[in-house]
Amino acid sequence: MRRTPHLSTPFTRLSALPALSALLAVTACTLTACAWGGDKDAKDVRPPAAPRGVTVQAGSATTAHVMWNRATDDTEVTGYDVYRGSTRVERVSGGKHMVDVGGLKPSTAYTFTVRARDAEGNVGEASKKLTVTTPAATAADRKPPSRPGSPRGAVEGSRAVTLSWGASKDDQGVASYEIYQGTSKIHSVGGSELRTLVTGLRPGTAYRFTVKALDAADNASPASRTVRLTTAAGRDDGRGTAPTDFRAKTRHTDGAYYIELAWTPPDTGGAVAEYQIHLDGKSATSLVFGGTAPRKKATHSFYIGKEPGDTHRVRLRAKLPDGTWGGFTPERKVTTGRRP
Repeated sequence: MRRTPHLSTPFTRLSALPALSALLAVTACTLTACAWGGDKDAKDVRPPAAPRGVTVQAGSATTAHVMWNRATDDTEVTGYDVYRGSTRVERVSGGKHMVDVGGLKPSTAYTFTVRARDAEGNVGEASKKLTVTTPAATAADRKPPSRPGSPRGAVEGSRAVTLSWGASKDDQGVASYEIYQGTSKIHSVGGSELRTLVTGLRPGTAYRFTVKALDAADNASPASRTVRLTTAAGRDDGRGTAPTDFRAKTRHTDGAYYIELAWTPPDTGGAVAEYQIHLDGKSATSLVFGGTAPRKKATHSFYIGKEPGDTHRVRLRAKLPDGTWGGFTPERKVTTGRRP
């Protein structure tokens, strides 16, 4: 094997030593995957993950309200880019997770995605695509909707509240309702919804909520009366946002066993279309209802195997209107070959 010359050889070529030292340093850094100045100065080349929990709601004939959950990154997410089709239409800071997109056309379908970026300029994968159709325009409408009436609220544990209000009146129809926390808009729901669940709150904290109605011409009503609520102290498991009356049993058909589930969707003010099913402590599948999602009673059945006498644990949770996951149901045990 060829031996590398030892540094103690006679200095017949002093000019070669700096080059040799640099070569050794580069070799050492290559072997240890380091960078000049150490690992802490290494360039971040890993992009953030795709934002999850994206929701979109038409605010008027010319606007849409886009929301999403915080994306993850190995360093820090510093901003989000919102795309309408392939065109970037909004750029916001990493601390914002919603934006109103304007300049849309009435009675038109639009598809939105969101991408996260970090301080090094790495841009992550696009979120799931969501499509919304703006309502029809109304000619020369300058009259705003009436003030939403009789606002009420209920605390749902330490991190969520439910808000409800009376319908506003408008000569052309209400396009959406906007929910404000103090002076900040935090959510938007369709004009036919009079109830919503607000999540992501802090335990033991006092909040002030108001509601405004918006018509297709972007006329906003006066704010509703203020609802003051204080979330519960401490931490809970989110049961206030979980489906209720959750039941599970097994069924044997054509030589195979199935688990049959039944539950009442959580009261969120809108239909819950997506659920996540956990089996034996792990995420097993996602359930997405096509068409009209059930509001009063939901059922689902899935294949589990052919062996009798196997015991399984199952639970589920719902994706809430703001894109976050709600609390889990209590866990149920089922055994194939006999009733649980």
